[in-house]
Amino acid sequence: MAEMRADPLAFVTEMNRRYGDITSHVGDGERIYMLHRPDLVRHVLKDNVANYTKADTPDDAMLRPLLGNGLLTSNGDEWARQRKLCAPAFRRTAVTTFDGIITEETEALLERWRPAMESGTPLPVEHHLTSLTLSILTRAVLGVDMGAAGEGFGRAVDATNRFMGHYVPDPDPDPIDTALRRKGYVQARTFLQLIARTVIASRRAAGGGAAHASPSLLDAMIGELDDEALRDQVLTLVMAGHETTAKALTWTLYLLDRHPAEADRVRAEIDAVLGDRTPTAADLPDLVHCRRAIEEAMRLYPPVWLVSRRAVGPDVVDGYEIPAGALVCVSQWVLHRHPDHWDRPEEYVPDRFADGAPPHHLYLPFGGGERICIGQHLAMVEATLVLAVLMRATRLELEPGFTVEPEALVTLRPKHGMRMTARNR
Repeated sequence: MAEMRADPLAFVTEMNRRYGDITSHVGDGERIYMLHRPDLVRHVLKDNVANYTKADTPDDAMLRPLLGNGLLTSNGDEWARQRKLCAPAFRRTAVTTFDGIITEETEALLERWRPAMESGTPLPVEHHLTSLTLSILTRAVLGVDMGAAGEGFGRAVDATNRFMGHYVPDPDPDPIDTALRRKGYVQARTFLQLIARTVIASRRAAGGGAAHASPSLLDAMIGELDDEALRDQVLTLVMAGHETTAKALTWTLYLLDRHPAEADRVRAEIDAVLGDRTPTAADLPDLVHCRRAIEEAMRLYPPVWLVSRRAVGPDVVDGYEIPAGALVCVSQWVLHRHPDHWDRPEEYVPDRFADGAPPHHLYLPFGGGERICIGQHLAMVEATLVLAVLMRATRLELEPGFTVEPEALVTLRPKHGMRMTARNR
């Protein structure tokens, strides 16, 4: 497993290239099966979903100590109950009402960028987008303004992702390094849990929906969950709900800078649709190039690059026996770049989405099956509006000589961040 830990993206790509769409290897003392054909993925995530669980997977082992038994980590009836409670807040009709919060927070970010734009100082765009999506999520979904705590929250998220993404079971080849990262993780987890409790207390003190224009999802959860379950759910929604959108936007801005003709098409569309005004949800159907730019970025750099399931009972997949208890994985990184299913798979071609999304179990930026990301509609509304606001006002250019390298941790992140110079249009 040293190869997998050293370069997970290269490992899963080479396994598929050399051995095909159904492979197995031994890692950490167990045999792991990998599936990279849409019909096989559908079988595990949808058609035979009752036989495959998230319980006792590496993802579960990494996330549960931080997120407890929230929507991302729970299973069975408890998961179904939580999903039903949260679902109304993430319906298409609900998330479009958040457009004002999305654009207001994005324009506030532009104001904070103004001095750097005038001086030509490069900005840590990935970090700023993480703070932005955090602010949007907490205001829109939880009804709470994070304020200055957002910066510290972002740094704590980085620390937890760094530790979980480099999770190594015993025997540990570098126990000193792991101990240092574990210390940072424990401190970050304590801080994140404190923030979650503060968010809950703040909303309670404000009297919930009675003191606001409309009740938030947090208000609904306060009426249904005990304090521990509330903390787990708030942390889950915040962690899962802002990180992936921030990464999708980061990779989109990077790819548009690398492909000026596509960036010009996006800007021309924004100018034609918006002129000098701020976008609203009503403009979304007309911002087609913005949406395709994001969809294609999530194909090349899927925010979640691997999903894993544990087989509850034995199964047969395409003639291969999968024993009970086996770990079964799908890598979006491999599936989204599979040469059998994509024309010019390594190239950035937003127009490949002109005819709509490809077959669902070929394109999985939000996962698949019944456990598809509950926030997918919010993520696309948010990313499209943020991109429109940023591209209308600025030209973002990668700092000359800056190295961009994807790193497969919990999410697919630029290993060194993303330093870009924002210039006035």
